[in-house]
Amino acid sequence: MSIYLIIILTFLIVLLIGIKIVRPTQRGLIERLGKYSGFAGPGFHWIIPFIDRIFIVNVTEQMVDAEPQEIITNDNLNASVDAQVYFRIKDNEESVKGSIYNVNDYRNQIVNLARTTLRNIIGTLTLKSANSERGKINAELYKTLHTETMGWGIEIVRTELKEIDPPKDVQETMNKVVKAENEKIAAIDSATAAETVADGIKRAKIKEAEGYKRAKILHAEGEAEAIKLVNEAADKFFIGNAQILRKLQAVETALQTNAKIVVPTGTELVNIIGEMAGAVLPITKKSKTE
Repeated sequence: MSIYLIIILTFLIVLLIGIKIVRPTQRGLIERLGKYSGFAGPGFHWIIPFIDRIFIVNVTEQMVDAEPQEIITNDNLNASVDAQVYFRIKDNEESVKGSIYNVNDYRNQIVNLARTTLRNIIGTLTLKSANSERGKINAELYKTLHTETMGWGIEIVRTELKEIDPPKDVQETMNKVVKAENEKIAAIDSATAAETVADGIKRAKIKEAEGYKRAKILHAEGEAEAIKLVNEAADKFFIGNAQILRKLQAVETALQTNAKIVVPTGTELVNIIGEMAGAVLPITKKSKTE
């Protein structure tokens, strides 16, 4: 093999080894002999093998899990807490340099910082308030991470508190309390419904009693009116009979003295005397021709 062929093959190998392709989701930093040489954007790049070195960084949104940890709350209860942090490295040159030169391992650093921040935040809260104030915890965690990672060329997109789980015995007690509260609410609703039904029945009974009372009153008023009419009729009847009785007493007195009494035909006195004495014939007036 000739020396020229060896040189050509060596040149081709070096050329191929030095080719680097940076994708649109990546950015790169080029170092030459250990010193920063330049910024590599998306596209084709060639570096000198064994002299230059390129560091590729992903600039898309990424997520790290803070991993579950036991935290003692302010009311001395152990809670298992986990969170997720979403972030991305800014795609400009200074941010990419910061993510490589200002922090050793930004993913590991973010996880440790998130775990420490969660311990500080939740340690000041009770278990109940920690569960009810998740938005506040997320906001404080985001604020701390955003402040601490500014020099790393990293943008914290959002933080999510994944879970806050109390110990098993505490969780069972809390479930019993929730169940008791639900049963209490159900009992109150049932009692309210029963009270409504009872109130409706009561109103119906009152209406029925009022109707019965009104009917009795009307019936009594009708009976009173009838008695009144009977009394008025009786008064008139007895007054008329008293006058006839007076006449009969006069007739009786006259008969005792053998006096003659002339009773006109058709009068009521003749009928009464007839009923009392059997048959009494009235005296008829003789005609003038007899």
